[in-house]
Amino acid sequence: MTRLTAVGIAAGVLGLSGWALMTRGIYGWTLFASIPFVLGGLGGALSKAGGYRGAAKRGALANCLAAACLLVFAFEGLICIGMALPLAALCGAAGGVVAHRLLNVQVSRGATAAVMLPLGFATLGYDFTARPPTFAVTTSVEVAAPAQTVWRNVISFGDLPQPEEWYFRTGLAYPLRARLEGTGAGAVRYCEFSTGPFVEPIDVWEEPRRLSFRVTSNPQPMREWSPYGALTATHLDGYMISKRGEFRLIPLDGNRTRLVGTTWYQHGLWPTEYWRLWSDAIIHRIHLRVLRHIKKLSES
Repeated sequence: MTRLTAVGIAAGVLGLSGWALMTRGIYGWTLFASIPFVLGGLGGALSKAGGYRGAAKRGALANCLAAACLLVFAFEGLICIGMALPLAALCGAAGGVVAHRLLNVQVSRGATAAVMLPLGFATLGYDFTARPPTFAVTTSVEVAAPAQTVWRNVISFGDLPQPEEWYFRTGLAYPLRARLEGTGAGAVRYCEFSTGPFVEPIDVWEEPRRLSFRVTSNPQPMREWSPYGALTATHLDGYMISKRGEFRLIPLDGNRTRLVGTTWYQHGLWPTEYWRLWSDAIIHRIHLRVLRHIKKLSES
């Protein structure tokens, strides 16, 4: 069996493994780190030419090609591929360097595989048992209006203008309006997004200081872009879940108010700290869109 044939077979096995994980909804270390690392190792093992830098490039390129296949064969959309690719390419480059090192110290290809492949079994054990932690994102703005005025625009507000930010035009969900059914604790607030409504039963109603609520229904976090039209990936349901939220209104001198919004959320993606970079940034920008709209309404 030639080296190219062996690499092709191994890449096919890794591809099927990745497809099985995505189908099952296991978006963890195995899918985003172990498989890219081993795939990068296969790329690095194709040739000894180019040294470590060349091996790193081949390892990263192998993952870029795999990502392109996910898009072409409608397994994933462009947004999530773009988010995952920096991590996958980095792991692939590391795998390419490790494989190149092992092959250059006269370790057989079989021994190289024996070193690299068990990594996937180790991370699978973690992925199957890990439970998502809860994260909090807090954003604040200062409003040139008294707290009572701001409060009226917190509990409900009319249509927001169409977003001008480029990232909301890629398919990420963004807020449209909010309405309230009832008043006081026990009322239900509906924050309508471009992908559907968040249902928010009110737990704490301290007018005009604090509004706190649970989230009992979440819409999809985005609409994936694909050349084939609408694409429903497994991670669009049951991942990136808002658990509860809160607005605090803090009176300031000069008849001003500091408006603070906090969201507590979970996502079932690992490594959590990498994916939190994306999710925190997205939620912060959603907060800003809402808070700036409330600020504009209150000041006008």
